[in-house]
Amino acid sequence: MIPKSIKLMLVASLVPAALFAQSSKELDINQAIALGIANSKNLKLSQNKIDEAVAKLAVVKDNALPTANASFMYNHAEIPTTTFTLPGSESSFHLPKRADAFVGTAAVQELVYGGGKLKYAKESTKLLADVARLDADKNKEEITYAVINTYYALYKVLQSRKVVDQNLEAIAAQIKQAQRFFEQGIVTKNDVLRFQLQQANVTLTQMDIESNRKVINYNLDILLGLPEDTEVKITDPTAGLKATGSLNEYIGLAMANRQELKQLEVQNKVAGFNIKSIRANTLPTVGVGANLYYINPSGNFIPPANQYLMPVTLGATISWNIGNLWTNKNKVSEAKIQQNAISIQKDILSDQVKTDINKNFQSYQVAVNKIQVLETSISQATENDKLLASKYKNNVASVTDRIDAETLLYQAKINLEIAKADAGLAYYTLLKSTGKITQ
Repeated sequence: MIPKSIKLMLVASLVPAALFAQSSKELDINQAIALGIANSKNLKLSQNKIDEAVAKLAVVKDNALPTANASFMYNHAEIPTTTFTLPGSESSFHLPKRADAFVGTAAVQELVYGGGKLKYAKESTKLLADVARLDADKNKEEITYAVINTYYALYKVLQSRKVVDQNLEAIAAQIKQAQRFFEQGIVTKNDVLRFQLQQANVTLTQMDIESNRKVINYNLDILLGLPEDTEVKITDPTAGLKATGSLNEYIGLAMANRQELKQLEVQNKVAGFNIKSIRANTLPTVGVGANLYYINPSGNFIPPANQYLMPVTLGATISWNIGNLWTNKNKVSEAKIQQNAISIQKDILSDQVKTDINKNFQSYQVAVNKIQVLETSISQATENDKLLASKYKNNVASVTDRIDAETLLYQAKINLEIAKADAGLAYYTLLKSTGKITQ
């Protein structure tokens, strides 16, 4: 039976470990992308811009509704002089010492025809809401690529660490072998020291890699909205990559999907509606309205019968600013120039997109070819390492040759893992340049 005091000590010793234990989370690249999108503050800001554009559209729609207003007024007058005689006349008017009156009005106005300006304003605002949505889509692509970029950076560091760990194990075995050879008098103490120096150098590399891993892991936690002490365990992101198509296929995808090109198309339509709206300034406007008046001079809030007036008027108004017929044409010309600038911008951007895709396409091809070259170099480095290991055991090769062969082998392994990651990232970079990373 364990005493109660010892139990408490055991519990107390376990509490700090539980508090400071680092949590971990295994994520594949698609899960990481989903988390990044769900927790992105930039995307929340983009959604707020969409909501703002939709609200502006509702305001424009409200402008097409009838306007109405009502007022009610009370007047009290004190009259010091109660007798008034007209000049050149002997007759006089006798006025009361004070007077009260109630006056009320109510009016409803409706614009029947305004040259189509309300319609154009509504269509333009609707298109601006589409621009905000396209901007949000572009931000979503940027967030997705940022997650992918950081995910691959962590993958490269972890793969490099794995190879370095294997290298350290191999060096440890080499040190034991060299120590044994030294005790047998086959090699000198210098051989043992050279292997120990190699071990120290690789350990320093391991420390640098671990430091980089912590920095990248922290950045990924921030991007994904995870607790900042979460250790992200990742899977091979290159496993699900698809075969690439032709250059023209990717250019076609970009012409159809790039948000910037779509935004310029929408802005071109907005500019078209702006021209129509300016031209509408030369057209007449037609409005109808109704007015109700209430006049109560009796001084009583509720007047006696037949002592108040309540006329109702109906009317229509046609107005036409004829001066716009000759002052508006330069405004139309200016709007056309602005629309033409948008078309030119789209042509320039289309050329930039094509060159961007071609560069990314060629980069991906080079990255894939590098993998094939490095796989061949690993085979050669492996054979060279085996040969030098055999020669060193037989005291034919020097310790320097043995260390160099081993270093070349593990450097080639690291280069291969980095090349695989670079090829995967180059593939996603190519997809990003089409405007749609998740094809």
